Amino acid sequence: MTFDKHGVLEMTSLNYEPNRPKAANPIKIQDLSFRDGHQSLFATRGRTEDMISVAEMMDEIGFHSVEMWGGATFDVMHRFLNEDPFERIRTLKKYMKKTPFSMLLRGQNLVGYRNYADDVVKTFVQRAVDNGIDIFRCFDALNDFRNFETAAKIVKKNDKHFQGTICYSLTEPRMGGEVYNIDYYLDKAKQLEEFGVDSICIKDMAGLVAPYDAYNLVKALKKQTNIPIHLHTHFTSGLADLALLKAIEAGVDIVDTCIGPYAYRTSHPAVEPLVTTLYGTNRDTGFDIVKLVEISKEMEKIVPKYMHLLDNTKLSVIDSNVILHQTPGGMLSNLVNQLRQMNALDKLDKVFETIPKVRKDLGMVPLVTPTSQIVGIQTVNNVLFDEFEGEYKQITEQVKDLCYGLYGKTTCGINPEVQKKALKDYPRGEQPITSRPGDVLEPELDKIKKEFSDLAKDIDDELICALYPVTGKRFLKWKYGLEAIPEDVKPKTMEQVEKEKAIIEKALTGKLTEKGDSDIPSNARAFDVFVEGEVFKIHIADSNSKSGVKKGRKEKKITQVDEGSIVAPIPGMIVEYKKKIGDTVKAGETVIVLEAMKMFNNLESKVDGIVREIKYESGNSVAKGDVLCVISKE
Repeated sequence: MTFDKHGVLEMTSLNYEPNRPKAANPIKIQDLSFRDGHQSLFATRGRTEDMISVAEMMDEIGFHSVEMWGGATFDVMHRFLNEDPFERIRTLKKYMKKTPFSMLLRGQNLVGYRNYADDVVKTFVQRAVDNGIDIFRCFDALNDFRNFETAAKIVKKNDKHFQGTICYSLTEPRMGGEVYNIDYYLDKAKQLEEFGVDSICIKDMAGLVAPYDAYNLVKALKKQTNIPIHLHTHFTSGLADLALLKAIEAGVDIVDTCIGPYAYRTSHPAVEPLVTTLYGTNRDTGFDIVKLVEISKEMEKIVPKYMHLLDNTKLSVIDSNVILHQTPGGMLSNLVNQLRQMNALDKLDKVFETIPKVRKDLGMVPLVTPTSQIVGIQTVNNVLFDEFEGEYKQITEQVKDLCYGLYGKTTCGINPEVQKKALKDYPRGEQPITSRPGDVLEPELDKIKKEFSDLAKDIDDELICALYPVTGKRFLKWKYGLEAIPEDVKPKTMEQVEKEKAIIEKALTGKLTEKGDSDIPSNARAFDVFVEGEVFKIHIADSNSKSGVKKGRKEKKITQVDEGSIVAPIPGMIVEYKKKIGDTVKAGETVIVLEAMKMFNNLESKVDGIVREIKYESGNSVAKGDVLCVISKE
């Protein structure tokens, strides 16, 4: 035995498990720390460099797989971290040679927020395989498995694992409601088995599955099929630990967890307690708890870089309200952020009250990306802009696409009045389709290759632009040195984190003093620090930048808002201007497409006239009330 300097027995594998028997039916565990863990807790801001530090240790544990790609990672990496998404796979493969890599694929949505043409889907999935993905967890937000077809063909062609997913949802506090009941899930599982999937995942994105519902569902599925069953649930409601345990008792084959520092809250159950709970049973993982604790310690060194992104506004690590409003954690944070930016947080309760109504209007869809955003953002629009309930004054492009059928078949019928209003003057036609969405989408890649031929150096670059034309183009300019990399997308160092902590301590003790712009070094990076409800703007010198002194900020010219001005109704990013300076426009004609929380809003002219001034460029972020375009009346 060995003791530390304080005389405490040091834990080793030898003294922890001297006579540990091998389990007859060990539970398989997929780790989510590198994907859904930091996506749930830290807005997907985990950087590859911080994964490398524990990658080799993770590879020694014996995980069934590690989910490290897909979901929101592709978007956030190129948009906010200045990282090539494909490079992350290749880099981590160098450090993790034993453990299969898994990704979350949104079916025909891929890793975006709309359905892409078949040529894009085929090429993207093939490149994911080529770069190192072994397991494809494929889901469709509407549980319309026709949206799996194209992706599945490529996965199977490459002899990779295709996991069919059923998005778990409720209409009642417990499973057994009119729409989402055990018969619904058993029927969906049967469809997946006929589809030819290698395993079936129950994907509970909001943490709604109750322990006995999990037990009953897994029991029923195991009686119906021999295909491996995988349970994925979030801790948001506080039910997840118990749900996993009951699912394991019922015979589930695989479950999802995270390493402790990246677990709980809106993330997932931690692996360490589960390993200890099952120790010595017929479902024992066989994992070395000592090695897991070592990984946890290393991750604790990384976490301070991301703590500013963690929601610390409440003491509780659970949100029991999710059982009532059924809003996934990512959707909830999006709603809160949008309302905060619009100084309308007081409307949050009204938004929660309205979500079920909008969801019912839009076909009682499961709330998962992208339908969670579609329902959520449309709800915010209704609450903020409608003069009477059900007006749908400002309908997003994605709601129009949903009503047309471009996302697939909704669980229930869409409200005919809402559908008619959404499809008025819809470019593809006012009569919704019933076919597979991919069948009506024209090939896209050739057009992308031509449009971005001056920037894209290979097929991976082209795919980034195919999925995200605006931010993808900006990223390639950063990648190839054609545009300066903004300070706010560069990684933080631990030195900067320590300086921020010192600033916070000064703020708490009232010792923080203000300085003028002239005193701020030009190599300083600006950060917003939130301390007990107050926001402090701090500047920390960046040794990698040129030194000097700022001479003050350049003020943005404010244009007087008149009848011909188009103003941003919500914070967002300019996707494109449909018109250019000098063009003639008619009242009601779309002039600007504004992205807010990944959803597109068409901004129309209020007058007949001529475009006289355009204030921003594609890719620029704007605040609520910013004048985007000026049109002079004819």
